[in-house]
Amino acid sequence: MKYFTLNEFDCPSEEGSGSKMDSDFLSKLDLARDLAGISFKINSGFRTQAHNDSLPNSKPDSAHIEGKAADIHCTNSRERFIITKALLDAGISRVGIGRTFIHCDTSETKDPDVIWLYS
Repeated sequence: MKYFTLNEFDCPSEEGSGSKMDSDFLSKLDLARDLAGISFKINSGFRTQAHNDSLPNSKPDSAHIEGKAADIHCTNSRERFIITKALLDAGISRVGIGRTFIHCDTSETKDPDVIWLYS
């Protein structure tokens, strides 16, 4: 990876767990970062089931548990557009938009080609 280190994806409850991230997902995310031309701060990457279950509103079958998801810090509309476009151009077609983050994942167990909003 050119733009990230695996520890950026560590679950807070398990040091070194960023190594459990899916390599294909990370390649696409790295490409998206290159296409965007702006830095991506990872809020959340890999999650243990226990950590995921402790988070409010998290789904029990979250793609974070598979190592195929990341939440990218984002708080303004210009960067939200740049990041979302780069994710789609890099082949990440599951994107969730929140007020302070953008979720992206490549889970094959969920509907492809979707963009949703967090309330």
